[in-house]
Amino acid sequence: GMGNMLILGAGYTGMHLAARLRAEGWRVTVVRREAGDGVLAFADRRGVEAAIGRASHILSSVPPAQGEDPVLALYGDTLRASAAKWIGYLSSTGVYGDTGGAWVDESAPIGEGRRQERAQADLLWQHLRADIWVFRLPGIYGPGRSALDRVRAGKAHRIDLPDQVFSRIHVDDIVSGVIASFAGPPGVYNLADDLPASQNSVIEMACDLIGLPCPPLQAFEQAALSPMAAAFYAENRRVANGKAKRLLGWRPAYPTCKEGLRACLDE
Repeated sequence: GMGNMLILGAGYTGMHLAARLRAEGWRVTVVRREAGDGVLAFADRRGVEAAIGRASHILSSVPPAQGEDPVLALYGDTLRASAAKWIGYLSSTGVYGDTGGAWVDESAPIGEGRRQERAQADLLWQHLRADIWVFRLPGIYGPGRSALDRVRAGKAHRIDLPDQVFSRIHVDDIVSGVIASFAGPPGVYNLADDLPASQNSVIEMACDLIGLPCPPLQAFEQAALSPMAAAFYAENRRVANGKAKRLLGWRPAYPTCKEGLRACLDE
């Protein structure tokens, strides 16, 4: 039968998963910072612990903050003792640090680079119990949150970094990967598309699709990027997705950014 899913920290990806599961007949409980219509507040301990007790499946997409994982800090013991048959965590491929553009798979060391807090949370989740599913995600895009939106808003950059390349994933492919794992073995999985690409090529593709001129190529220093955006350009890696394909039977519906952006445009 259909399960009872608890999603802790339902942001962009979590809400897409919630919508898909509800459409398939699941019962879905959502926990966010603020309570709302059918939404539990994160700090409502009794409510959240009761929801953990009822859930057959539990996913956390809450990132670490101030040196700790808020979900594990508050609910780690309850989760460890829960009867849920599936517990998952959305991590980041940022845990691999900069690989100079080389491919990385799940066996690569983590914790190098700027995402040490993330790497620590990733390891803590892996050790929460014997059967945990950890998904390492690269740049997430989808409807309302893609290069198309940045180009339209005049916020897209093309930066002259010839070797810069990284991986991405369409939000629907994260959702299908998570769902595929319900019947697959626990472990760490990279969910990424098949073709890592430079940011410039993605911006060019988006401009092409909507018929707008490309932003000019700028030197890195000229672009006056936010610290977060600048840090993003400091890392360069290609993320391998073979393990999820082999063990979960997962295939991305949008194997490259081209299909993904076209789908975003259609929506």
